[in-house]
Order: sequence, then C-alpha cells, then structure tokens
Amino acid sequence: MRRTWLIFAQAVTVALAVLFVVATLKPDWLQRGPARALQEAYLPPAMAPVATLPAAGQPGPAMGFSVAAKRAAPAVVSVTASKAPARNPQADDPWFRFFFGDRAQQQQQRQSPQVGLGSGVIVSTDGYLLTNNHVVAGASDIEVQLTDGRQARAELVGTDPETDVAVLKIALDKLPVISFGNVEVLQVGDAVLAIGNPFNVGQTVTAGIVSALGRSQLGINIFENFIQTDAAINPGNSGGALVDGAGNLVGINTAIYSRSGGSLGIGFAIPASTARQVMEALIKDGRVARGWIGVQTRDLTPEFIEAFKLPISEGVLISGVLVNAPAANAGIKPGDVVTKVAGTTVRTQAQLLNAVAALAPNAPAVISVQRADKALELRVQVAQRPRPQLE
Repeated sequence: MRRTWLIFAQAVTVALAVLFVVATLKPDWLQRGPARALQEAYLPPAMAPVATLPAAGQPGPAMGFSVAAKRAAPAVVSVTASKAPARNPQADDPWFRFFFGDRAQQQQQRQSPQVGLGSGVIVSTDGYLLTNNHVVAGASDIEVQLTDGRQARAELVGTDPETDVAVLKIALDKLPVISFGNVEVLQVGDAVLAIGNPFNVGQTVTAGIVSALGRSQLGINIFENFIQTDAAINPGNSGGALVDGAGNLVGINTAIYSRSGGSLGIGFAIPASTARQVMEALIKDGRVARGWIGVQTRDLTPEFIEAFKLPISEGVLISGVLVNAPAANAGIKPGDVVTKVAGTTVRTQAQLLNAVAALAPNAPAVISVQRADKALELRVQVAQRPRPQLE
C-alpha cells in the first residue's frame, strides 16, 4: 500500500512539473480545445478576444453598417424644388407701367428662380416618395435625382404642413424601394443611420443612436412626436431617411437644433408610422382627416386647482372657446377642465390636441370635463380640422 502511494505521489509530481514547463514555454497549448471555447463563451463583450487581422489582399470581416446602408441608400433621392421669383404687386398697375414702362417686367424676367435642396425616400414601386413639406412648399417645379443617375420631374400628390410631410410621385420603372421598419420597438440607444444629401455634396450616410423618443412641444410642427438622434443631420438632409441597423425606414429627417446652421448632434425625425399614415390619407383623399372642436387651452396649474377648489389634479384647462365651434355648441365653457376625450385620459395640451385630432370628423364624441365641483360628460359633434393658413 505504501509503495502504491509512493508511485502516485511521484506521478503527480512529474505531471505538475510537465504542466509548469508547458505553461512557461508554450502557454498557447493550454488555451486550445473545449476548455478555451467554454472560457470565451462566458467572457463579457468588452473582454472577448479580438479577431486577428486578415492577411494583405484578403477580405476582412463585415464591420459597421455597410449592409444597412447598401440596402437603404438606393431608395434615398435628392430633391430640387424651384420657386418662381416673387411678382411685383404693382406690375399690373397702369400708372406704374406708365412711369416705368416695361422695365419692371424685364427686371422680373431677369430674376433667377429660387432653388431649394432636400432629400426624399422612395417607399413604393408605384413611384411614391416621402419628403418634408418645407422642402417643396410653394415650388413650381420639383426635380428628383436617383443614386443611379436617373432624373425625373415629380408630381406633388399632397402636403400636410401640420406634420411637415409631403408626398411626391415620379414616373420611372424599376425603382429601388425602402422597407418600413417597426417604430414601436425602437428604443433609446438603438443604432440608426441618417441618409440624405447635405449641402448638395452628394448622398451621405451618417451614424448615431436614438437619443430620445416622443419629443414634442418644440415649436417645429403642430403635431410633434419626434425621434431624436445624434446622427449628423445638416441642411439638405431634410426629407431623407432615418433607418435602423437593418436598413429599414424608421423616420423622415426634418429638423436640427443648431446655433450655427450645422449639426450639433441634436436632430429630429418624423416617425415612419406617422409619415405612412399621412401618405396613405393624402393619396386616398388628398388631405388628412383630423377632428377639431375649436378650443384654446392652457396647462392646469396647482394655483388654479386651489383657487377654484377642484377635486381633480390632472387635466387640460379650457381658456377660450370659438363662437359657433363644436365645443361651444356642446356647452363647453372657458374655465372647464377636460379630463377625457372619447374615454382617453388627457393630462397635457399635446395629449388633448392629439386625442381630438384622432376623432373622426362629422361624428359625435363624448368629452369629459370638470366644472367647479361637477363632473360633466358633454356630447360634441366633431368637425374637420381647418387647414392652416399659408404665411
């Protein structure tokens, strides 16, 4: 028995000596096999081994967002909108023409048309494009250029200034089309690409992340629900695509926060779901159907609640009611606090605006209000929201 233990001890000593020598002279031998694979599987990403560089002339591993860019970029176009020069309002005045003759008319003809540059996104094989309303507003001629060099004159299908969305159509075949992404699953921190034609230098792809969702009350549009991103967006990117890591459309780039005119890392995009709804309405009806009741609102403050001893703490204060508007006809008065619109709770002015806009025009809806110590439910005949007046 003693001899057996002696042999075992000697064998262990020799094995440890061999292991020490191998670990000192050939440590890579110990890093091969299943044990190494199991070790790597449990390493955090920051500690995972770095892939070795390929030999010269050999293709390397796919990196970055090249696949997403190749998939989305062909569907992003450059938009050139030309506007005729402003006409002199006195040009048709006989006395003006008597004193100045045809000089005013000749000067008018010599003036160059105003040209606006932007971007657009092809979303249909039928030739429908999405862009911004401010890119094509007031344009007399709209030209679209594809990445393959083809050019076409675009027809303005319709615009929605309140969301800053416009729909164009071109008559070309074999058009590259972008796929709509699912904006509902988009999260802060997700990687995104902004594709457009900044400063008319040519198509450009910039990368960033989603910085915030649901940005509103920025004073850019009437209806705001912006995706905020730090992907560089500059003048000329307006109307271009914001895409996810797979190259799917998640937004239409529309505005930047800047003090210099260039990108400061804060850009805003209209969610693709909103742009798609507006596009479908413009194609079908030529306008977007939104509800309207004709009220002016303010945020409900603790001072107002205390002064009028209201039994509620949330809602939207009605500060004014338009004469003969649906709200006035239903009995809504200044000082009322709206708490629900068609069963949907509202706490802010933006929520009230969106809830009313979602109502079907020319149909009744129940609006819950708090008037002093009384809770009322008023039946309102909703009207079509008037189109905004052009400045």
